[in-house]
Amino acid sequence: MVKINFSNLRGDLTGGLTAGIVALPLALALGVASGLGPMAGLYGAIAVGFFAALFGGTPAQISGPTGPMVVVLAGLFASLSGDASLIFTAVMLAGIFQIAFGLFGVGQYIRLVPYPVISGFMSGIGAIIIILQIGRLLGHEPPGGTIGALSYLPTALADINFSTLALGLGTLVIAYKWPASLGKYVPGALAALIIGTLVSLALSVPVLGNIPTGLPSLQLPVFDQSKIWVVIEAAFILALLGAIDSLLTSLVADNMTRTRHDSNKELIGQGIGNTFAGLIGGIAGAGATMRTVVNIRSGGKYNVSGMVHALVLLAIVLGLSPLAAKIPHAVLAGILVKVGLDIIDWGYLKRGHKGPRWDFGLMALVLLLTVFVDLITAVGVGVVLGALAYVRQVAQLQIEELQKIPQDLNDPKENGLLEELKDKVSIFSFGGPLSFGAAADLGHRVRERVQPGSKFTILDFSRVPLMDVSAAMAVDTVTSDALAAGRQLIICGANENLNKVLEGVNEAHPGIPNFETLHDALLYAKKKVGGSNDGEPSLQAATQS
Repeated sequence: MVKINFSNLRGDLTGGLTAGIVALPLALALGVASGLGPMAGLYGAIAVGFFAALFGGTPAQISGPTGPMVVVLAGLFASLSGDASLIFTAVMLAGIFQIAFGLFGVGQYIRLVPYPVISGFMSGIGAIIIILQIGRLLGHEPPGGTIGALSYLPTALADINFSTLALGLGTLVIAYKWPASLGKYVPGALAALIIGTLVSLALSVPVLGNIPTGLPSLQLPVFDQSKIWVVIEAAFILALLGAIDSLLTSLVADNMTRTRHDSNKELIGQGIGNTFAGLIGGIAGAGATMRTVVNIRSGGKYNVSGMVHALVLLAIVLGLSPLAAKIPHAVLAGILVKVGLDIIDWGYLKRGHKGPRWDFGLMALVLLLTVFVDLITAVGVGVVLGALAYVRQVAQLQIEELQKIPQDLNDPKENGLLEELKDKVSIFSFGGPLSFGAAADLGHRVRERVQPGSKFTILDFSRVPLMDVSAAMAVDTVTSDALAAGRQLIICGANENLNKVLEGVNEAHPGIPNFETLHDALLYAKKKVGGSNDGEPSLQAATQS
């Protein structure tokens, strides 16, 4: 449901206007970096910015072209030999994927990506952006791709255009050192763009050249069987990275506005925006952190601000695009280097080594995979390794809990029964959820610690809220070991869900006594040792596992 909130109209107009001015140089620079040209950057900023604000789930968010998306688009541009129609098809398809993500509730899972993985691939993207711009700062046009740009560096260094280098570095310095007092009126990136362009009029440096004016033409999707899988893969990567980028920015917006965004609605809004971006010849975009922060600090609170930001850019496209033709490539390269430096997670790089080494190593691995392999591999490997590390930690805790075999029980009656049974019973009390991570060691640990000569093995599940099939299979192994050794297995404390799992897996060993409490299990064992069934506690109904 679309809802436009006009309750903060003045603040939203101010925030949207400021965000639009900040977005202008970035949209131009990112458009050029994608290979599709500056106008593709502006069209993308307009389409994604307007529709993501209108349909999205983060009211104060400003969306548009971002570094991660441009890195993928630049790689796709090289793979498809600059075939713009196929690239715009990938952008549209990415939008459709994002809409599907939102409809199927994928947003809640994207937020579960471990921080070291996010830090690694964001820092890797920042590094890629910088690497791709070094050749342009030196006055050359390097080949596409990280490896190509790095291999071209010796050639560029052998023939440096010092005018271009000085202009690019000067732009970078202005963008970083622009006084905060002046930044209220003219953002640093825009000031660097204007000053750099004015200075370049006295120099002989490469510029953007002729730029079309007016409204964009409609780009219909094109499908080439020989390249369809390249397009689909790139579209999926764009959709995934755009989703992660947008939801991270949504969290930043939540912290600043003390609100809570709707993840799935945000993905639908981003998907609609990217679909329209592809249709009008724009590059893909996502929630942009810096532009969102600028919007909020300037008074923007609701989706009107994001729509105003897009309309400001539309007005610039319709009236001022001829002026953009004189912008030098070196100036945009300087701005992009700042974008790359801002994306790198310097905070974690500085203090990550003080935390767990595994997490820091995972971040470094994801960073390297991002730079030298590809983004989807980096994120995929990072998530899998992060999940396996977490499962291993939980499994260790589960096994350690099992090792704490109780010598004395809290309940006096249970303690008395344990004293009477002495070495005839072995009790194993489990703590927390039992999962496949601990299943491999479960049977081995029980075999190691069972009392020699004991007649009964009691498995106490009173502190276990749930278990998976792997853990239930491990219990089946413990049952087989007990029967082979002439011991009787007794289960107690299992809740209804655990009993269902145990019943389904342990059908090969019917008739295992199953009690509600440990006291009942010990009383049953005592009666069996004494050879009497009188007063024996009744088995829990329908829990023969």
